[in-house]
Amino acid sequence: MYLLVKSSGKYWRMDYRFAEKRKTLAIGVYPAVSLAKARKRRESARELLADEVDPSDAKREQKEAVLAESVNTFKAVALEWHRMKSKGCAQNTAKKLLTQLENHIFPEIGSRPIAEIKPPDILKMLKKVEAAGIAYTAGRLREISGQVFRYGIQTGRCEIDPAASMRGAIASVQVKHRPALTTRREFGEFVRDLRDTTRADPLTKLCAQFGLLTWTRPKELRQAKWEQIDVEAAEWRIPAAEMKTGKHLQAHTVPLSKQAMSILASLRELSGHTEFLFPSNGAADRVISENTINNLFRRIGYKDKQSHHGLRASARSLLSERGWQAEALERQLDHREANKVVAAYARSQHLDERRKFMVDWGALADGMGAGDNVIPLRVACQPIQQMKL
Repeated sequence: MYLLVKSSGKYWRMDYRFAEKRKTLAIGVYPAVSLAKARKRRESARELLADEVDPSDAKREQKEAVLAESVNTFKAVALEWHRMKSKGCAQNTAKKLLTQLENHIFPEIGSRPIAEIKPPDILKMLKKVEAAGIAYTAGRLREISGQVFRYGIQTGRCEIDPAASMRGAIASVQVKHRPALTTRREFGEFVRDLRDTTRADPLTKLCAQFGLLTWTRPKELRQAKWEQIDVEAAEWRIPAAEMKTGKHLQAHTVPLSKQAMSILASLRELSGHTEFLFPSNGAADRVISENTINNLFRRIGYKDKQSHHGLRASARSLLSERGWQAEALERQLDHREANKVVAAYARSQHLDERRKFMVDWGALADGMGAGDNVIPLRVACQPIQQMKL
């Protein structure tokens, strides 16, 4: 063993012979590796030689094992899985997945080799989240962890999914549906209260009314752009990238009734100079917040009775009683087919049917808002006259 001195530093080296060849083993850099530590490493190398093992080969294998361990940690595998998963889902969904990984999973098991993680490790993590009062999140973390482990199995980094044995280990959470009025009398009172309220600025009020008539999700409604509105066709065409289901599916077309077109005419005076239909406080580059409409519903007395997202359930429930095709109603809600095989072939937009029942829905909402006791079972689909917006 000797100390090799170069202009770049000082290096411990050991010369030896193995298989009748002269070799040199790098032991460490001085002074990070002291003389005492260098001597211990030399003795370890001599023991390997005595067992007819090449110390250089043993060192290389150890480095490869350490490197493989760092590449195969749960965090490394999870981030690789997340990159793959993000290509097929909406940006917002991918962001939520990463946030849950970073906030709850990585701090507990992220640095561990994925192949060494056992069911008790997963249970400890889930119980910690459950004890914090967020049992729904605990269930979601089990699902995410399971997907990462299955990806690890598929790519040869682990052999079992310890999250699979967690079913039933944490309390199941009863799904709480968003508040929605589903009877004609109650919803009619709501429509009238919304129409007559003075507790909202005109833009917020029109946003709620437009959402009621179009069945879109709150995010899609808030981020609606004027360029997406086709006045001649009386349609709102939302790009696939803006939909919840992500870029891998088709865009969504919303037929607009004459009532919806009338709201657009009023909106044009308020926000026609901006990119968005519903800008925030007149700002051209921001939209109203996600709580704006729900706060309005609370102010007019519908807390725990009607929510912004619940408008979709209200419309779906009330219109389903009028004999329209269930498949078309679900397509208007942009609900995905649960059976993936069926979904691969069932790509029809049912646009003709949806155009008819959205006209019917506009008339029904008008009738309920007016307090009519008798409303026709069906409203014939009449051509919508072109409106100047």
